[in-house]
Amino acid sequence: MTHPLAGPLAAAVDTPDVRATVAGLLGQHYQAARTKVAARLTAGLPGVEVARLYCAAADDLLLALWQFTTEVLYPAPNPTEAERLSLIAVGGYGRGVLAPFSDLDLLFLRPWKTTPRTESVAEFVLYVLWDMGLKVGQSTRSVDDCLALARSDMTVRTALLEARPLAGDRALTDTFIDTFRTEVAKADPRPFIAAKLDERDTRHQKSGAVRYRVEPNVKDGKGGMRDLNTLFWIARSLAPDSPLGARVLDDLLTSRERRTFEEAFDFLWRVRTHLHLIVGRAEEKLTFDHQAEMARRMGWRGRGDEPAVERFMRRYFLVARDVGALTRAMSAKLEARQQKSTLSLSRLIPGRRRKLGVEGFVEDRGRLSVTGTKVFAADPLKLLTLFRVADTHDLDLHPDAFSAVTRSLSLVTPSLRRDPEATRTFLDILAHGQRPYRVLTLMNETGLLGRFLPEWGRIVGQTQFNMYHAYTVDEHTLQAIGIINDIARGKLKVDHPLSTGIVHLIGDFEALMLAMMLHDVGKGGDRGQLEDGAFAARRACERLGVDSRRIELVVWLVRNHLALSDYAQKRDVSDPDTIRAFADLVGDPEHLRTLLVLTVADIRAVGPGVWNSWKGQLMRDLYDRTEALFRGEDVRRDDPLAEFPDLVERARSAGAAVEALPPGPDDDAATTRIAVAAHDRSGLFAALAAALSGAGADVVGARVATAGDGTALDVFEVQDGAGLPYGRTEPRRLKRLLARLEAAARRDTAPEPAASVEISRRRAAFDVRPVVLIDARTSDTAVVIEVSGSDRPGLLADLARVLSAHKLSIRSAHVASFGERAVDSFYVVDTRGRKPVVGSRTDALRADLEAVLDQRLVAPAGRAVTPARASVRDVSDLSRSRTVSPAPEPR
Repeated sequence: MTHPLAGPLAAAVDTPDVRATVAGLLGQHYQAARTKVAARLTAGLPGVEVARLYCAAADDLLLALWQFTTEVLYPAPNPTEAERLSLIAVGGYGRGVLAPFSDLDLLFLRPWKTTPRTESVAEFVLYVLWDMGLKVGQSTRSVDDCLALARSDMTVRTALLEARPLAGDRALTDTFIDTFRTEVAKADPRPFIAAKLDERDTRHQKSGAVRYRVEPNVKDGKGGMRDLNTLFWIARSLAPDSPLGARVLDDLLTSRERRTFEEAFDFLWRVRTHLHLIVGRAEEKLTFDHQAEMARRMGWRGRGDEPAVERFMRRYFLVARDVGALTRAMSAKLEARQQKSTLSLSRLIPGRRRKLGVEGFVEDRGRLSVTGTKVFAADPLKLLTLFRVADTHDLDLHPDAFSAVTRSLSLVTPSLRRDPEATRTFLDILAHGQRPYRVLTLMNETGLLGRFLPEWGRIVGQTQFNMYHAYTVDEHTLQAIGIINDIARGKLKVDHPLSTGIVHLIGDFEALMLAMMLHDVGKGGDRGQLEDGAFAARRACERLGVDSRRIELVVWLVRNHLALSDYAQKRDVSDPDTIRAFADLVGDPEHLRTLLVLTVADIRAVGPGVWNSWKGQLMRDLYDRTEALFRGEDVRRDDPLAEFPDLVERARSAGAAVEALPPGPDDDAATTRIAVAAHDRSGLFAALAAALSGAGADVVGARVATAGDGTALDVFEVQDGAGLPYGRTEPRRLKRLLARLEAAARRDTAPEPAASVEISRRRAAFDVRPVVLIDARTSDTAVVIEVSGSDRPGLLADLARVLSAHKLSIRSAHVASFGERAVDSFYVVDTRGRKPVVGSRTDALRADLEAVLDQRLVAPAGRAVTPARASVRDVSDLSRSRTVSPAPEPR
């Protein structure tokens, strides 16, 4: 069949640069076809169908190029046996589906040794494709080479399993494919299956072993397309002559599972195709800067307080969970057919079935299984018992048991949720299990946890659109539960010495674990995370039959689970008013101990690198001072002037002095403490903050004191960009910073201009709304101003300039960051050191602070990023109850 471009291509022979002309003609034709396919995607065509259309466009391109190359440029009307040549699509392209910017995997197949003509044909085809900017995975091999490699190299065998004729000598292609499939059908499939599963495990480790990371890899991540492809490849290896392994898949999966398989595949193809088109290249990671646009393109809309992007991402993670369940279900069937090599998988221990003392449960080669499909129907309580047995015997779940649970979820009725024995079993797993993170994760992935605890079910797969949280809400919570278990077992003594010491003093460990389980179930609620969470926790505990005293403790912990973190990071813990207010909130040492352990686990489980020793130090200070108050000890204000008497004296005689307490290489201090003493003046703190910012120092805390003679002492706690004490790795850098600070204190340098800050594409994805809280009640001696907005270098200095312009002096500053959002708190006094009166100037102050929070963020050049509103970490009762006036919505 003659291609429509045959005439124009033939005319290219007479042009000065044949290859460039051909590439130009084919490029225009190919791009027009791809544009039409993209329009079909926008119009709602299913993802798999769109992928097939992209593949058909590539087929059309290659057919035209092949005809021109073999019939016009290098014709051979009667080729010799050695000159026979065919073009075959392999890999994903061979399967007949393509993403917009996927590689074209091609095999140039010849009977045996190469000839000058076959080399010329392959070379011209490849160079034209490269000239068009296409990525090509290619090989040129003889039939014998292909067959030999496929026997020993499982990657080659995988690619050839999906071989599909494109052009050239069809007889040569058919003979090769028939021979290859016959060999595969005769071969032992177990080594291939084991290789594919090992390859999957390695891929997961490389892209992130956790299925629920909030920036997933659509192709290679856990629960992504490659996991479904692996099932395809296994199916093809068992029935190489069956199109796409359909016969095997139909045999191994139930009709419901097959429908789930097809729906998941279509969804992931739509996501991957949109992702390629959004970025304009082959991108597989669904990062923040793509998620909002992805949700818009796929037709998601916000609902209530849940924005479209979060609803879409929740759907993504539910699909990822379904993919995991499908993999387990298919593995179960394969093992039943004894087609997996038990010796090749280290997790399987050859051996007989072993009874475990519970009727219906057996250990099958190192994993917990069930004796039949009716075990749970006869006794639904065993749905929960199964997981307690798994924990007791430290066993993974056999795919048969996993599938049996997923198919029995309808047995979880209201009566089972209220069954005292079911509650006891659940609490044993949660609070007394050996490995609650692993066991509860299994329960979650089967769907049982959300069925048994409906409050949990509403947060499964839920995301928060911000850079602070690395995992979905359910995964974060399960990791926090695992961290408490590790603390209790003494595994985190170095990281959390205080928590390890007090965890065994907690009187009601079950209440702590219940509160940890339920602490985030209010996310996305109409009344706010804390109030909705407390309401849902009470409902869940009452249904579980928990006694009233324990219910009150659980509800209190859920409602106040942010309080300790907020007081430690946002308030001046050297201020007796802060300690007294926190002690009033907590009430007694038992609540204090329990809240501390919950808070530590909650922060550490947010994501890698979120917990650090500075946060630990702040919380230890707050805990120790509050505990001392409970013991009846007097709580006094710390005086930073008393810490640096020599420095203050030097400043009085010399005008300014600087001193640093840098940690040594083996010191576990979290920050470098820098003290600057100078004659007080308006704007001093802002000038010092600007010098710190200019030197790349991150200020995480600051205190200010002024003596009666006007000598001011500013003490900064600083880190470098890696979160280490500033100067630990580069002492000379610290020396330069000290000189810079002394010059700023003496006014020897001009104020540093606030430069525009270019932010990354990921940061540009977030519309961070500014919030300003002015609190006149927390402290008897100062007004507390808390500001929140997009984090950037120089923000602290800019905010300090505004406060100085309003004739407010900063007594202490407390700096925290939550991903893309900075939260800074200032204790301010007037120019005479007295508590200012909050009055008519409040609106002007708020407006000026908001303007600072909104300014000088420069979007990255290139592709536009449409920002979406960032999810705000819910404020605790600390700010909510003491707010004079929150900032209005931005204009």
